[in-house]
Amino acid sequence: MANAAAYSYLGSSVLAPSGLALQTSGGPAEHPRFFAGFLTDPGAASAGLLAVAEVARTRYFRPLSPASLDPVVTAGSDRLRFESFSGCCGVYARLDVLPTGIDGEIVAHGTTNVDVNVPLQRALSRVGRADPMHLAVGPDDLTVTTFDGPVVERKVPLPSRWLRGFAEAQVLTARFDPRAELGAVEARALLNRLSAGDRSVLWAVPAGRSLRMTSRPTPGAVCLPGAGRLAALKPFLRHAITLRVYGPPVTAGSGPVASTWELSTPSQRLSLALSPEPYRGFSGEGSVLESLASDEAADDADLVSVLLSWDPTIDVDALAVAAGLTAARVRDALTQLGTAGRVGYDVAEAGYFHRTLPYSADAVADMNPRLAGARALVTAGAVTLEGETAVVRNGDELYHVRHDGSCTCWWWARHRGERGPCKHALAVRLVRSGVIADEVKA
Repeated sequence: MANAAAYSYLGSSVLAPSGLALQTSGGPAEHPRFFAGFLTDPGAASAGLLAVAEVARTRYFRPLSPASLDPVVTAGSDRLRFESFSGCCGVYARLDVLPTGIDGEIVAHGTTNVDVNVPLQRALSRVGRADPMHLAVGPDDLTVTTFDGPVVERKVPLPSRWLRGFAEAQVLTARFDPRAELGAVEARALLNRLSAGDRSVLWAVPAGRSLRMTSRPTPGAVCLPGAGRLAALKPFLRHAITLRVYGPPVTAGSGPVASTWELSTPSQRLSLALSPEPYRGFSGEGSVLESLASDEAADDADLVSVLLSWDPTIDVDALAVAAGLTAARVRDALTQLGTAGRVGYDVAEAGYFHRTLPYSADAVADMNPRLAGARALVTAGAVTLEGETAVVRNGDELYHVRHDGSCTCWWWARHRGERGPCKHALAVRLVRSGVIADEVKA
């Protein structure tokens, strides 16, 4: 697979008669066992995991053959998280199994890939509400014990776009607020009347106990960019008691924005975050670039990384006090760590959480081509400051960057800042921050 990164495992993943043996990566030891126990609501857990796998195998824009079937699972201090991106990277799915959903002990922390292939999908689809479901993730295995027989799994490399997607989704969702909450009956009625093939951008406006769909944004509305992309939530409806919707503030003139749609049970949450438009993947949004362009972000990230603990959520204010940094610099540092897939954001708890993937920020620097291009421009001495404006030479072309970050290049003309700054504006920011050429070489 092109542009993919591979893990190092002890062997292949196999579902033997005793359960599913899945190799792991991450955690405090080389190959730790970080969880063993039962799931208290196995029917919901199997439906949620199948939903996360369904998103991973689907391309919602220009559908093609199935992409990846390899969701990421993280064991935190008190919960399990299963995550995936769609093949087009425009939908981010996550199943959170909360403390009340686990009857067992998380003895270490780590992250691995779960290969949900067709035989395992069939096994999970037959798990009922009262059927026992046991998971144990260890140095040689993750055992999923059900009433089914053996399944042999294949490992699928983690696409590099997922790393960029993790970072972008973290930054975008951190700006969200709760916008609406619906009960089970209203949630079922709403999701069932949405068209599976709808790719239009709609706006959901709170109306009584439900949501009313309109074609224009209004204050308090939530963007629904491509209603068909919520299809993976529907099988989970029979378990859910609440639908919550999250999004950023909008006005009457707002363009499309991302949003998160979350179904919850007392012990689990299944959420889908949608990119601002069906054809846009999270990996190309550019929302992380302003934070990464700071000359302090890399050093701050190293310090914050040392201070991180494996609490259920990351306390930004506590980290700021411990590190002697401002909260804004801590958030920039978390964004830097997010480029290596090490930090995510939970809109339900309005807090950051940990994820352990075997990548460093340096190793994924080239995954942000605009930032790499900006660094190359600075290294080449292509930026000339002229008061509050700047001139950037790129080949035979001259581009003028204003103090507000706008530019005369085609990228700015096309996107108007909605997909992050262009490389010329980033280069100007790097120069203004005092970063010298040797420090910004990719």
